[in-house]
Amino acid sequence: MTKTSTSAVVVDTTQSPHARLRSVPINAVQLQDEFWEPRRRINREATLPAQYQQCEDSGRVDNFRRAAGWEEWKDTEFQGIYFNDSDVYKWLEAAAWTLATEEGRADATLAQTVETVIAAIEAAQDTDGYLNTYFTFDKKAERFTNLRDMHELYCAGHFMQAAVAHYRATGSSRLLDVACRLADHIGTVFGPADEGKREETDGHEEIEMALLELARTTGEGKYSTLAQFFIDARGQKKHGGNPRYYQDHEPLREQTEIVGHAVRAVYLCAGAADVLAETGDTRLRAALDRLWMNMTERRMYVSGGIGARHEGEAFGDDYELPNARAYAETCAAIGVVMWAWRMLQLEGARATPMSWSARFITECCPVCRWTARSIFTSTRWRMTARIGARRGMAAPVAHPTSRA
Repeated sequence: MTKTSTSAVVVDTTQSPHARLRSVPINAVQLQDEFWEPRRRINREATLPAQYQQCEDSGRVDNFRRAAGWEEWKDTEFQGIYFNDSDVYKWLEAAAWTLATEEGRADATLAQTVETVIAAIEAAQDTDGYLNTYFTFDKKAERFTNLRDMHELYCAGHFMQAAVAHYRATGSSRLLDVACRLADHIGTVFGPADEGKREETDGHEEIEMALLELARTTGEGKYSTLAQFFIDARGQKKHGGNPRYYQDHEPLREQTEIVGHAVRAVYLCAGAADVLAETGDTRLRAALDRLWMNMTERRMYVSGGIGARHEGEAFGDDYELPNARAYAETCAAIGVVMWAWRMLQLEGARATPMSWSARFITECCPVCRWTARSIFTSTRWRMTARIGARRGMAAPVAHPTSRA
């Protein structure tokens, strides 16, 4: 494996032949404004410690210690929902990017906490490279048996992105090596049928972006090939249920409208934009243009929110954008920013900076209080308790959650 430079950029299009713009490293920018810099400081000083404490209190980090077989956790049970690993990985990625900044590098406590988590993750990995703490011990035989629902490749993708972030921020390949072993294992299981592999993909997109960034970081083309495989494997109606929910109703290059679970849909498009930056695939470009226009012109709130329906956290039909019943999940808004950023790098104009920055301000910033310890998942403009009760919801919009 030939590792590339450790420039602290989130999306590295330095060597991407079909990208017009290149990212600026995080550590090459200093903010002195009164809007973004206070939020970055609060994120470092309050949000990251609070989120880590939540990961400890909820047993998420203990799941890795249990999977590692460490003595104190040998006789414990897995804690929480089956995709709990992903929350640890998301925290780790955020912490890593913070370590890339001047203030972050001076934060010895944060650096030590990151090392503590890495040690548990490293020890939890199986000898064959597999890594998922839910499918350990008695559930080992169930690995990759329910791709539609169990989020194994989704969790793997978030881990790979955390590993890339850590390597680019610190120069240490310790976590990146774990990610490569996991990606290599996945590559032995999934791929073309004529190679004796499974032509399937996860019910929740994410690994596509991760594999592309892993390829850009390591210089290993096999990861880029695997990312493109997962893009192409979707649309074969193999997941069962409602294939539109999983964007599995038809191949991406043939899709004309953005449908289904909003986060999954924009993650898929962001991953496809990464593939496009490397390949210049004209049919993929045309599909992304169609879906982008359908989303921004017919299925997006004026605030930039997407995913009108609570049922399935999903896109509605054209112009189905209710106010009181809007879902507009924060995760989806972040996904739009991720997709828009990649389109900006590709086009240089179509997805204008205003397009993604406005969405970040109106849909992402409001979900975190200035105390930075209470997080909201939905950003609908208004939601009365009476309407919520009538629809079977327990609380109005202003109820904070502990989700990161």
